[in-house]
Amino acid sequence: MKKILFILTLLIIFLSCEKDDYITGVESQLPPITTPKVEGRVVLAYVTYYGKSIPDPTYLTHINYAFAELYLKNGKYEGFKLQGQEERFQRIVNLKRNNPDLKVSIAFSHVVDNPDNAQGGGFSVMAKSPAYRKAFANDCKAFVEKWGIDGVDIDWEFPGISWSGHASDAAVDTENYTLLMKDLRETLGNKYLLTYAGYCKDMQSSPEGFKYIDVKSVDPYVDFVNIMTYDIADAPQHQSALKSSKMIWDCDRSVKDYLNAGVPANKLVLGIPFYGRHSFQGSDGSIDYNKIINLDPIIFKIDNWDAEGSVPYVTKNGQFYCGYDNAKSIGIKAEWLLSLGMKGMMFWDYDGDDKMGTLRKAAWDGTMKN
Repeated sequence: MKKILFILTLLIIFLSCEKDDYITGVESQLPPITTPKVEGRVVLAYVTYYGKSIPDPTYLTHINYAFAELYLKNGKYEGFKLQGQEERFQRIVNLKRNNPDLKVSIAFSHVVDNPDNAQGGGFSVMAKSPAYRKAFANDCKAFVEKWGIDGVDIDWEFPGISWSGHASDAAVDTENYTLLMKDLRETLGNKYLLTYAGYCKDMQSSPEGFKYIDVKSVDPYVDFVNIMTYDIADAPQHQSALKSSKMIWDCDRSVKDYLNAGVPANKLVLGIPFYGRHSFQGSDGSIDYNKIINLDPIIFKIDNWDAEGSVPYVTKNGQFYCGYDNAKSIGIKAEWLLSLGMKGMMFWDYDGDDKMGTLRKAAWDGTMKN
């Protein structure tokens, strides 16, 4: 009888652990942190609704869950919903149970993806109406309170332009973006984080008005900005060179655009791609880091090094194939950003890393270095 009770006890423990793993769902346990956390610095992962893994938060301070999308019908704002399954979002939120210092925010996309939704104007239409802006802000506050999360991240790419078929109005979008962030801050108060995914440049004039974000005007309302210092160019240019006179743009010029506009360095977070960029078209336009390291060495050569840009690149049959980031380039970028007094790093996206957490560990160690 004692043997049976012992077996039953083990079974109960096993099932309990299985259930807890399903809820908190960490895909792997990395080695203990050897570089202690520095308060105020940020290592932020974008975690997607379509991702296959549940993050291991060992080397993270923040998670932005991507995404939620707006619902507009006949130009009327009707609220928003998560993209994908609510169950996955719940599992990400549950990571906070064992990691109380982890900050989780909901990120909002300009893209419509849910099958019960259609592009009805998106941010451009919603932000034109003071009533809709306020309604959206109230919905955001209700959402973060319901789920017990820490903030809101706006990923409208971008005011004044349309890259994904969404509506845009260069005459007013940039100004309305600022008004939207103002309404969000007033509604959320200082209890919750408010951040945004920023373009690699400040706002730019266009024949119709402006495009992108007025980073100086938005600055008073946000805790920090996640600068998308990637996808700057496709092959044979590097997508995320640190500094390079050969490239059309680079991380250094991006950050200087924000600094010159008057945004303080301690509110800037540098974006790191966990993928390589080949082109902006076709199925092979990008490739995750975890696939780059397993490319056929007969055809591809990885970890070629561009000394001026401080980034690696892949060649295919001897020709430039894609630019990307590895642990070495992340370490160099971290040293550089800390020298400027910047806040830290973010990356898109968590699932691009390898099983050893090579890139996110490099981001943590570099960002938390004293």
